[in-house]
Amino acid sequence: MNSNHYTVIMAGGVGARFWPMSKTSRPKQFIDILGVGKTLIRMTFERFNKICPVENIYVVTNEIYKDLVLEQLPELTENQVLLEPSRRNTAPCIAYANYKIKEQNPDAIVVVAPSDHIILKEDEFVNDINIAMEAAAANDWLLTLGIKPSRPDTGYGYIQFEEEKIYPKTDRLRKVKTFTEKPNLEIAKTFLESGDFLWNSGIFVWSLKSIMKAFTSHLPEVDNLFKKGVGKYSTGDEAGFITKTYAVCTNISIDYGVMEKADNVFVLSVDFGWSDLGTWGSLYTIQEKEENGNAVVGNNVMLYNTKNCIVHMPENKLVVLQGLDDYIVVEEDNTLLVCRKVDEQQIRQFVNDVKIEKGDNFV
Repeated sequence: MNSNHYTVIMAGGVGARFWPMSKTSRPKQFIDILGVGKTLIRMTFERFNKICPVENIYVVTNEIYKDLVLEQLPELTENQVLLEPSRRNTAPCIAYANYKIKEQNPDAIVVVAPSDHIILKEDEFVNDINIAMEAAAANDWLLTLGIKPSRPDTGYGYIQFEEEKIYPKTDRLRKVKTFTEKPNLEIAKTFLESGDFLWNSGIFVWSLKSIMKAFTSHLPEVDNLFKKGVGKYSTGDEAGFITKTYAVCTNISIDYGVMEKADNVFVLSVDFGWSDLGTWGSLYTIQEKEENGNAVVGNNVMLYNTKNCIVHMPENKLVVLQGLDDYIVVEEDNTLLVCRKVDEQQIRQFVNDVKIEKGDNFV
């Protein structure tokens, strides 16, 4: 295993679209949402531990989740858990991790990934990450992984790649031509038909030197904030410095702040059974279904004339459903959600309304 390989797992989100199972106190990455005996962050950690040594794995999360991270990933030391006092999107959390890793190994090759992705073909995933890390080690490239689209999905960003084959070890690695945010359905269909667009997975690979140079060029104000912490990282002064830094740091994504501006961005086309697990609908697509197309978690669920639903119930709860088609039915901690799958984007609004009308106890 290469001692220069590092992983940064981003685990600070609240997963509002997975409410009511995912709540502020325990978001989806800390839940066994698949019913397989492991939480999403645990599965992510074990996946990347096949790629880099455990001491080279860092988790960036909100400070309120420190205990959850250390409980579920006991192999990590406290110094490997980077605590954000507030949410500032992906660019600041990557800048923070850059300086933490630099003090350990300036020659690091880093993969950055969310904590809540599903990967069904792990051997292919490990192979593809290693291909990307080898390419990043040999070139001043910022790499992202692009997923071969299987449908004209409007919930993902898209990456267009150029035709020229530029990497001799695989023709799946191409220079990025354009990034496009979530398109409407007609545009998504056009992207799919063209054959030169991929879904943006949000997984990045680069050398530490390349990404820090990119921050200097494209996000100097963010880089300069974290540069002031040199000498304070991994000391008793780190937490206080980070609190002050996040108070004034801009909220910006790495996609918008760096990847869409840089001219050395490349994409590796992959197909390893990926889902970003952003919604109940995305979970439904990968779960095993019974004869009527229902995906059910729960030992005491009885269905009558019900089809194409996702049902997620506590083990001790008896649930009888009749006459539903294409619904989400979820119960957790005395909160029940019944919502049409086609309307699942409204769940964020439900959460906001509940918070206003019923308080924080239910969200």
